[in-house]
Amino acid sequence: MNPLFDPRHIRRAFSRSARSYDAAAALQHEVEARLLESLDYLDDPKLALPPPQCILDLGAGPGRASAAMRKRWPKARVVAVDMALPMLREAGKRSGFWRPFDRVCADVRALPFAEGSVDVLFSSLCLQWVEDLPAAFAGFRRVLKPNGLLLVSTFGPDTLFELRESFAQADAAPHVSPFATIAQFGDALVHAGFRNPVLDRDEHETRYADLPALMRELRAIGATNALQSRRHTLTGRARFAAAARAYDTFRHADGRLPATWEVITAMAWAPGPGAPIREGGFDVTSVPIASIPVRRRP
Repeated sequence: MNPLFDPRHIRRAFSRSARSYDAAAALQHEVEARLLESLDYLDDPKLALPPPQCILDLGAGPGRASAAMRKRWPKARVVAVDMALPMLREAGKRSGFWRPFDRVCADVRALPFAEGSVDVLFSSLCLQWVEDLPAAFAGFRRVLKPNGLLLVSTFGPDTLFELRESFAQADAAPHVSPFATIAQFGDALVHAGFRNPVLDRDEHETRYADLPALMRELRAIGATNALQSRRHTLTGRARFAAAARAYDTFRHADGRLPATWEVITAMAWAPGPGAPIREGGFDVTSVPIASIPVRRRP
């Protein structure tokens, strides 16, 4: 089966957008800020949880969330992970001398971290680029400590539906990714063995003067068409004009064009030690060696 996304295209797009991302990513910053607020749960005095020692920020981009978590827990090791090296260079500007965080260039689908080494795994608006969610979540669970926290957000299928429908009237090639539903997201979490998942869905709307303004913003944040089945030539003036006319039917009374963003957030916990991890359809049990009783011969 051919892969849905082109990872090299994703890496190139986010590498090119590293310097323009922060200025254009107002919605992404808002979603990230709300996800960071969910970390207040860990500081609830009623739970009496110890502060995290190791935190991963997956798809960290320019490192805003990494810096915020390093400030929140100054004694924790915070690791910003991104597949685009230029993004990590931008993140380095936020990794101060007094409260630095680590930076690792890696793909979230193959995390280069030891099993059971992470207390909190945080990822804001990265997983929409991952087609095999169960496999990704299995990898997340592998690196999380027993009872570690997973806190993630992604885009849902209603995201940019106006753009999808408009280009569908002008071009047979796909232009917008088929995002996973909240049910698929929850199923993938359960399949990977996460417990007590809590999922939320919210809709945001941004507005633009015209279709070119929306497309410029998408390029500035690296959100270009990364589907393997995308058209590999320029869209062309005639097709773009036809899409613009179709998009114009969504125009609001204020004269601006809307773009809908469906945001799915999820909080879940890694299970206790000894619970099996599903890999390739099979349960693989991991048991800490310290929990295995040893019988000594007299």
